[in-house]
Amino acid sequence: MKQCELCQREVERLTAHHLIPKQAAKRKQANPGSTVNICSACHRQIHAFFDNKYLAQELNTLEKLRSEPKMRKFLVWMGKQDGAKRVRVHRQT
Repeated sequence: MKQCELCQREVERLTAHHLIPKQAAKRKQANPGSTVNICSACHRQIHAFFDNKYLAQELNTLEKLRSEPKMRKFLVWMGKQDGAKRVRVHRQT
């Protein structure tokens, strides 16, 4: 089992989330930079909540992601979920 760097749950597999989306870095011909290892539920929820431009400009560190109000609420809820089960994410405006 591995630990998600965002929600801290123990899960089977992690995915790499680019803190500056590859799309934004490619446009500027820049290095996409560092990644964080997060569970697929957190990864899907990040991209459901925010577009790549906002992620690149405003939420480009793990700390900024954790402290964003919508993500903070999601992470509190995620902390109560079983790491072995797939969690559904919802697109919210």
